[in-house]
Amino acid sequence: MLGSLVLRKYHTAIVGATGLVGQELVRILEQRSFPMASIHLFASDRTVGSKMWVNHREIDVRELTANSFDPVDLAIFAGGDDISRSFAPTAAKRGAVVIDSSAAFRMNPRIPLIVPEVNAEDMENHRGLIANPNCSTIQMVVTLAPLHKNNPIKRIIVDSYQAVSGTGKAAVDELNSQSKAVLEGKSTIPHVYHHQIAFNMLPEIDVFMDDGYTREEWKLTNEARKILRDNNLKISATCIRVPVVTGNSMSVHVELTNPMFPEEARNILANSPGVRVLDNPSISHYPHPWAVVGSDEVFVGRIRQDASYSNGLAMWVVADNLRKGAALNAVQIAEELIARGWI
Repeated sequence: MLGSLVLRKYHTAIVGATGLVGQELVRILEQRSFPMASIHLFASDRTVGSKMWVNHREIDVRELTANSFDPVDLAIFAGGDDISRSFAPTAAKRGAVVIDSSAAFRMNPRIPLIVPEVNAEDMENHRGLIANPNCSTIQMVVTLAPLHKNNPIKRIIVDSYQAVSGTGKAAVDELNSQSKAVLEGKSTIPHVYHHQIAFNMLPEIDVFMDDGYTREEWKLTNEARKILRDNNLKISATCIRVPVVTGNSMSVHVELTNPMFPEEARNILANSPGVRVLDNPSISHYPHPWAVVGSDEVFVGRIRQDASYSNGLAMWVVADNLRKGAALNAVQIAEELIARGWI
């Protein structure tokens, strides 16, 4: 968080302000006293004309156009791939620094993909556009980067259990309505997902690709390689949608170059930025999604030797997917830019 020494204030825009991530962005900017000279809120046609409260002021939500960025120093995009492709380059050309939370630019080799605790220095030569990673990628690399630095990781097997809020408000509403219907003994008709999500799990996030993996699994794999600067890192992912409103969980198995005892891993992680270790199985002390909502950290527990290979560790990783998995990471990117004088 920025300290009181910051003198300059920034004309700031949020694109997709009325969505779940956009609303979280507003809350975080307020909570962290982000130095805003002004705030400009943009959203889809459906919510244009509505109002949001920011720092005790009522702000109009406006339509997004090419001219929306003329007074803007910093634009945080949370409106989806198509909106970002259409407007993010325009905002950057008009002088704003853009932090984009969509998947549109993440794998572009000329655009930095940033998790501040891991690779903030990659932003130094940004060209006005910085990509915010996928929610599950963020929590995995925050956890694994400190281990990778101490003992290079050769292979990652990861299964993610992802909350419906990652799909948006319509998915949250569908989970709630389906849960009520099931408890009342009524049938359900899915709309957001291909199958009922209430009391169910779906091993399908985004679309399936020709190799049998989903696009979400592809993103998790390739974004992690880019952020960790290791294109040879072997990763296999399975991403599962679960009937949880907020909070993504991951079962992570890593093969290291050299053996590492669980206690050493706990010590490394306990002293790493953005990580909080909760690991005492004897009293059922471990992270779970209900308990981490609203928290800034990535939580790690059940750190143990992987029984399948001698240089392996297994762990359980949980984070608030709307907060650290999206909005907070974007704001932290902006704070790092300011602190380093790169905006």
